[in-house]
Amino acid sequence: QLQFVESGGGLVQPGGSLRLSCLASGSTMDSYHIAWFRQAPGKEREGVSIISSSGFTTYYADSVKGRATISRDNAKNTVYLQMSSLTPEDTAVYYCAAKRRLYPWSDYRSYDYWGQGTQVTVSS
Repeated sequence: QLQFVESGGGLVQPGGSLRLSCLASGSTMDSYHIAWFRQAPGKEREGVSIISSSGFTTYYADSVKGRATISRDNAKNTVYLQMSSLTPEDTAVYYCAAKRRLYPWSDYRSYDYWGQGTQVTVSS
């Protein structure tokens, strides 16, 4: 049974950077595609990025393209999301999620395992 714990969130100033971590436990994450989602109050859960099980394929939402980098370290059972040039529109709870099929990657309903999330607040 795959479980996740997200960390690295917090309060950052506009223009700042942040690296989020998603630590898997209960099982190896090697065979899963791992995605980051985010949800702001009153808004739908949005797919931010995904990295395939092999690490070879990545996708990004238009809203973060050029500002975000997803990576994984299977030896550490951890997925990362590096974000830069943060704006208040990036404020949300960020979740990691996993599934065995890559597509559709941005539909939260297609994911089987979820972490509890970490809060990111971008404000001056």
